[in-house]
Amino acid sequence: MDKNVRARGHENVAATHGSTLEVTSDDWLTPAGDCILAVEADTTPADFGDGFVAACRSPEATITATLRADGHEQVVEGRGHPDLTFDGDRSLVARTSTYVDDRTVMVEADTAAADVDRDLVTALADGADLEVVFRVN
Repeated sequence: MDKNVRARGHENVAATHGSTLEVTSDDWLTPAGDCILAVEADTTPADFGDGFVAACRSPEATITATLRADGHEQVVEGRGHPDLTFDGDRSLVARTSTYVDDRTVMVEADTAAADVDRDLVTALADGADLEVVFRVN
């Protein structure tokens, strides 16, 4: 089961946060947003279908997010969690921890913003379009 999200980079993308990565539907980004990879996302957690969300609530679920921008690609792998709500209507957050809130789309992720390939980050800081393909197994 897949869900595609499209967003765009921003000049303030730094991707230096050590425990989360985020894509937001906001159209702005301040330098303090060090976990944010892209803005103007066309999809938020609240837009994900019931079947996708139910699959993500399984503690055995593997969730991947494939990030693609300007010829660069990186796969982030994490886990599902029974407390995932997908109720957030502003941003999608992958967490390396097990913390869950309404923005969380995966926990125990193997990648935080600081771990994203620097060429991909540079492309996003230059304003490249980002495609994120979420898949749950």
